[in-house]
Amino acid sequence: MGIMVNKDFEAKDELTRRINADLKAKMEAQSKDSGERKDPDLVEDSEYAKDFSKTGRYAWVWVALGILVVAGLVIFSVANRQN
Repeated sequence: MGIMVNKDFEAKDELTRRINADLKAKMEAQSKDSGERKDPDLVEDSEYAKDFSKTGRYAWVWVALGILVVAGLVIFSVANRQN
């Protein structure tokens, strides 16, 4: 039983090696045909993201301010319930 399982693993391992070698050869051929150009970054190159800017340096200030406002509203509502 152990010999059959071992042979099965070896066959799968050999198949995996052949598939990887074929894929590597195809990728090398494709990169030679394309002139070694870099794959496009689909997020940066898309029309949807053209007008967006990156997050500012002080964005954390707005997040902290929002958290403080929400915490203040919760404290205010709890204080009013007790009166």
